[in-house]
Amino acid sequence: MSSAKKFDMLRTVLSVAIALLISFVIIFFVSAQPLEAIKYLLIGPFSNKRSMGNVVESMIPLIFTGTGVCIMFSANQINLAGEGAFHMGGLIATCVAINMSIPGISPIVALFAAGVVGALFTAIPAVMKITTTANEMVSSLMINYLALYFGNYILNNVIGDPAASTASYPLTAESQLPVLVDGTRIHLGFIIAIAVAILGYVFLYKTKLGYELRITGENESFARYSGISIVKVIVISQLLGGFVAGLGGGVEMLSPIYSRFTWASLLGYGWDAIIICTLSKKNPLYTPFAALFLAYLRTGASIMARRTDVTLEIVQITQGIIILLVVAEQFLSGYRHKLIAREAKAELKEEGVK
Repeated sequence: MSSAKKFDMLRTVLSVAIALLISFVIIFFVSAQPLEAIKYLLIGPFSNKRSMGNVVESMIPLIFTGTGVCIMFSANQINLAGEGAFHMGGLIATCVAINMSIPGISPIVALFAAGVVGALFTAIPAVMKITTTANEMVSSLMINYLALYFGNYILNNVIGDPAASTASYPLTAESQLPVLVDGTRIHLGFIIAIAVAILGYVFLYKTKLGYELRITGENESFARYSGISIVKVIVISQLLGGFVAGLGGGVEMLSPIYSRFTWASLLGYGWDAIIICTLSKKNPLYTPFAALFLAYLRTGASIMARRTDVTLEIVQITQGIIILLVVAEQFLSGYRHKLIAREAKAELKEEGVK
């Protein structure tokens, strides 16, 4: 393992440990039962089968959106439309699921449609950047509201059930994904999410196109002078990232968690994806582990909030500290220089240079 990878791993682990330590200190200050609160936060998800199932259920959308953002961010395309793509994916999957009831076919069609719509949605900021040099971060951030209000219009005027309050007509049973573990809501989407993360890794690190994306992300000028089409990289990274995010929205909507479309607001998975991408260092293979950590922390915090006097906001504090430390260039920079110097010295010795 190279010194850079060792350093990244060490910094991530220390960032998590420091963030948790600070959270524990805050809990001791604000809670009348701090030890109980910390116990539920750390081991609460292991308390029963249902809680463990909640962790896995919460991982699924995080893996999808995290992988999608990893693909886009690897090309240095800071597209924040994953949130809207996820929302649109759930909406389109619902439209298909309401109107199609063919066993084995309905979920496939619904998920494919969700992915395609997600890809088209994230492609809008990409096209704007190519044709008008508009900043993709700003345009993608604003376009999420288009997804929200368009979704609300469709919900209220097209697929809304008059007999239900702000909800669509019921999804057909044939369109929903099967449960994998009895007594939980862990469904087939978990297997799909893991497969998507693996395929995302293979694409980025084992294919020529993925290499071009990563080279462009690291140094766009070098990539251009090497003959790599920057336009192609921009479009492909946005299409693939959006497809994965839209697919995630479709999977979430067809899960046992939902029987109707009720998303009257954005769910926030697009923003969570940035946390997952940061923790996984833009490597899709690590997104399931980052998603597991975040889902476990949130499940434990939910149990803690129900059983003690500590609120869920403690998780937001932990997340914020982790992000600040992981992206801080000066955090452990001295140790990083020592690792690089040690590695260089070892290489010189192997070559026989005194």
